[in-house]
Amino acid sequence: MSLELNLAWIEAVMLAAVRMTAFIVIAPPFSYRAFPARIKAMLAIGLALAVSPKVTADYVSPSGAEFLGSLVFELLTGAVLGFLVFIVFSAVQSAGGLIDLFGGFQIAQAFDPGTQINGAQFSRFFHMAAIALLFSSGAYQLIIGGLTRSFTALPLGGAIDLGSSAETIVSLVSQLFLAAIQIAGPLLVILFLADVGLGLLTRVAPALNAFALGFPLKIFLTLTLSVVVFAALPSVVANLTGDALEAVMGVR
Repeated sequence: MSLELNLAWIEAVMLAAVRMTAFIVIAPPFSYRAFPARIKAMLAIGLALAVSPKVTADYVSPSGAEFLGSLVFELLTGAVLGFLVFIVFSAVQSAGGLIDLFGGFQIAQAFDPGTQINGAQFSRFFHMAAIALLFSSGAYQLIIGGLTRSFTALPLGGAIDLGSSAETIVSLVSQLFLAAIQIAGPLLVILFLADVGLGLLTRVAPALNAFALGFPLKIFLTLTLSVVVFAALPSVVANLTGDALEAVMGVR
């Protein structure tokens, strides 16, 4: 009894697994450090096996040096695609950071080794809420679907267009700041008006020392009105998922 191995099939699945692994390590929600590394590796291999009929159909086994180059290209492609998704969903964390800054919570920032975030309460809270919404709403399946469709736009061994990718990254960074302001905007306006009101009160009656009431007042307003921002997070995450899919599918 002889056992024959299809080396071309194994090489194609290995290259697909490299792209999947690089993507999962960087892109949310899979990049969360609470997920064990072996689970991420098993997920990457499982996804590579799932797309094997697509990636092995027209795959031609290259030489040794070309195969190493293909490994590098797949690693770079997965990292770029994962970074695009990471930028899109960073808008939620950035919105939490703006609320921490204007609400007076920024002084209590700390580093969370699980999420790899150095921020205060709302930064970490919004990040965890976004991850929970990605899993509960099934949006992570859309992200995986976009990753699998990337093998049609970028076949195995194909070089990614770094110029187009850099342009997409710059565009997404500008959208990140805009989305963060849109998410936290209503609460930021109220906190700004509270500062203006306290300033006017201090000018009218300096003896009151109105700014001594500023911190507890802004903390109260932040905790009370942040419920409105949090209630809008499901629709925000849904829109960001669509943006992430467009970014992943737009890479050539």
